Amino acid sequence: MKVGFIGVGAMGAAIVPNLVRAGHRVSVWNRNRAAAEAIEGVTVLDTPQQAFEADAVLTMLANDDAVRSVILDSGALQGANPACVHAMMATISLALVDELVARHKTAGVAYVSAPVFGVPAAAAAAQLNVIAAGDAQAIAKVQPLFDAVGRKTWPLGDDPKRANVVKISGNLMIAQAIAAMGEAAHLSESYGVSARELLDVLTNTLFACPSYQRYGGFIASDSYEPGFKLPLGLKDVKLALSAAEAQGAVLPVAEVVRGNMEEALGAGLQDRDWSVAATIRRKR
Repeated sequence: MKVGFIGVGAMGAAIVPNLVRAGHRVSVWNRNRAAAEAIEGVTVLDTPQQAFEADAVLTMLANDDAVRSVILDSGALQGANPACVHAMMATISLALVDELVARHKTAGVAYVSAPVFGVPAAAAAAQLNVIAAGDAQAIAKVQPLFDAVGRKTWPLGDDPKRANVVKISGNLMIAQAIAAMGEAAHLSESYGVSARELLDVLTNTLFACPSYQRYGGFIASDSYEPGFKLPLGLKDVKLALSAAEAQGAVLPVAEVVRGNMEEALGAGLQDRDWSVAATIRRKR
């Protein structure tokens, strides 16, 4: 399949080689051209508009502002291949999803929400979980691409927002798990049980699952090399709070987590993994 890929940050740069290995003809656009040129086996594009000449476009951008700039404000949808399917893999607000659906409909381009669960290492190993929602025929067309980059695709119906709210909710749960482990470590340390001892027990018994084990390991070792940087994590918590506000829902724990993350950001920890927010309560 002829594939356009937009956005080769840490995740995109890990995903694209798997598409190439699967035999797809991949063209890449990235704001920083050098990052695109560093990927073997791809054609580097001059504009995001050129990506939409392909049979399918996958987009992995950092936030709403980047999506708006690159996809909407740039005019990338004008002149698109009418048979093109655009799968948005970025974690974005539900309000922007509605706008994207409307703008794609006007442009005659099929739109699919396809956010993913997984860090860059999982992306490189083609072990992402793809959360897909949109027109069933459009999803079927890009399914071979999802198969090339993920371990499983989870279909969630024809409303693209359904995929995005699951992604946002999942990331909120991880952020809350990080905060819970930070507080639990604070409690155990006050009684002479180290974070490493505590989390070695808990992440291999009650909470023996990937997120607790991954981020519990960072907290236990007090090492926060970035896999998912703090500003991106804070963005996702804010997306959850914004989505809740739109429906009149209240997320009190999420408010506490946001406060912890904002305090960590204010402490100059923006280049660390988002699990560094667990240190805030302990340091107090």
